[in-house]
Amino acid sequence: MSGECRLYLVTGNKHKLEEAGAILEPYGIKLEQAPVTEKLEIQSESLVDIALYAARDAYRRIRLPLIVDDSGLFIEALKGFPGPYSSYVYKKIGYTGILKLMEGVENRRACFKTVAVLIHPPIEKVFIGETCGVISDTPRGMGGFGFDPIFIPDGHTMTYAEMPFEEKNKVSHRYKAFSQLGEWVRKSRIKCL
Repeated sequence: MSGECRLYLVTGNKHKLEEAGAILEPYGIKLEQAPVTEKLEIQSESLVDIALYAARDAYRRIRLPLIVDDSGLFIEALKGFPGPYSSYVYKKIGYTGILKLMEGVENRRACFKTVAVLIHPPIEKVFIGETCGVISDTPRGMGGFGFDPIFIPDGHTMTYAEMPFEEKNKVSHRYKAFSQLGEWVRKSRIKCL
């Protein structure tokens, strides 16, 4: 691959676009918002199935090389809830609702997972990132988005929302998935726009 490679991220979330774009930039990938921002999501317990279905549907609509990602917060004491339903749960009860569910719970282990799907026909590639840690007792920090104010990754004392942007982008589940994607694009020498 020579020069800059342009890919499109299917999302309406500007924070996600900013994070993923910063992760992919060192790999020579310019990430732009796709002409469609809404993903068609199926009901499934599998982030891979959800992201693959949404990516295939988006590609059918825009016919451009694209990435779709899906993330979830899997809380051990809640048997993996909210998991693949994290976005919906966040919209309905937010992190304050999750903290309410966790009141008095000693086991606060949780993992954030991201599945990023690249479609650049004939290629379909899946990249998975996971960062584990704990749910804090109270929300902390003003950065990030979603459940970031209540998630403390292993080896850290700050929540994602307390971390500077660059620090979060070195340890996050999204970083792990998108850096694998960037490395694969660089090594594969696929033809980009």
